[in-house]
Amino acid sequence: QVKPQLEEKEGKTFDVFTAVEFKTQVVAGTNYFIKVHVGNDDFMHLRVFRSLPHENKPLSLHSYQSSKAKHDELAYF
Repeated sequence: QVKPQLEEKEGKTFDVFTAVEFKTQVVAGTNYFIKVHVGNDDFMHLRVFRSLPHENKPLSLHSYQSSKAKHDELAYF
């Protein structure tokens, strides 16, 4: 659900978009920190927010970090 949001922000499309690791943080909803393989040796870290169920809102790409490697630790940001 967040791939098109990231592609719009980056101004490019990703042929490969595979989540390889994630962590969660409970707030007034849930933050998901996701390490995504985007092709070759390139990875990105995404922060995706899911609102509380009663708010009925779609997943939202809050922020992201590009130029990451497979071994980079997925940390809260």
